[in-house]
Amino acid sequence: MNFKMSILVRTDLKMGRGKMVAQGAHAAVGAAMETLKRKPEWFEQWEMGGAAKIALKVESLEQLMQLTQKARSLGITCFTVADMGLTQVEPGTITAGAIGPAPENLVDQITGKLKLL
Repeated sequence: MNFKMSILVRTDLKMGRGKMVAQGAHAAVGAAMETLKRKPEWFEQWEMGGAAKIALKVESLEQLMQLTQKARSLGITCFTVADMGLTQVEPGTITAGAIGPAPENLVDQITGKLKLL
């Protein structure tokens, strides 16, 4: 079974590329740490399989929250990033999220139709 993580970055915020990368990285690390705690066997399988990650666009906070809610309902770990607001967005703005690592077929049920970042 293959495992992967989907990194979701909000495009409606018009963040610069560097900011988007940093926010996606925060989300990926947070989701990986949560999965390591909650589902260590999934984390291990993901890591052993190359730690696959895919960066995807989400168009709004609402879309990001709907996707993470659906993932949680399937038992998949999620993480969202609330920015400190030191550079490009207001404090507390949710900029990105990550779903997984989890079995690829489950992640694809949630994020399979999104466009690459």
